[in-house]
Amino acid sequence: MANKVINVEVSLDEVRGDQNKLIRKFIKKCKKERILEDYLERRFYIKPSVKRRKEKLRKLRNIRKIEEEKKLKIR
Repeated sequence: MANKVINVEVSLDEVRGDQNKLIRKFIKKCKKERILEDYLERRFYIKPSVKRRKEKLRKLRNIRKIEEEKKLKIR
C-alpha cells in the first residue's frame, strides 16, 4: 500500500492573526485527516487475519453495548 501525502496547512490570515485559534485549527485538521491514528496503526505490521478478528470483536462489542442501552431505556 502506498503512503499518501497529506499536507495540512493553516495560515494566520485564516484565523485573523490569533495564534491560539491557529493551533486549534491545525489540531482539528490533523484529527480530520487521521494523521496520528494512521501513524499509530502503521507502527507495527498486523497480519490481515488479526485485523479481521479485532474488527469482528469490536463490532460485536458495539452491538452488545447498543442492546444493553436499549434494555435500559425500555425499563
